[in-house]
Amino acid sequence: MSLLPFFEWCQNAELIVSMRSSLWLFPVIESLHLIGLALIGGALLIVDLRLLGFGLRHQPVSVLARDAERWLIASLVVMLPTGFLLFMSSAVKCYYLPVFWVKMATLVLALVFTFSIRRRVTMAAETGVNPLWPKVVGGVSISLWSTVAIAGRFVGFP
Repeated sequence: MSLLPFFEWCQNAELIVSMRSSLWLFPVIESLHLIGLALIGGALLIVDLRLLGFGLRHQPVSVLARDAERWLIASLVVMLPTGFLLFMSSAVKCYYLPVFWVKMATLVLALVFTFSIRRRVTMAAETGVNPLWPKVVGGVSISLWSTVAIAGRFVGFP
């Protein structure tokens, strides 16, 4: 079963055709998506770098992660719908781009990792966890989310 008909439907939806023909709507949506990218980058990096042992050493990882998670969720609330709208504007192109599929697979992995393993390690970081685990988790998190961002860049500008 091919997903191409769904991608064609997405690209030809009335709302998306209007969005593409608008002088301002597409740039506003893309700007919101980039603001979300800045928020998610900050929310993730501040915790991941702390897990790796860089910066904010006086702050417990669990407190930092709890505070940053609000920003992480807020950024996802912005990025996921705007990203879907951006995808819909050129869905057929995305269908044929291998980097789009890499981005989507990595995005799913990053979300699952962030809200399961990473959350568990950040909440237990000071309670007897092997000191290697926070470093591994921080490195994996940065790698996953960097792959999502870099692949997204190539989706937009192949």
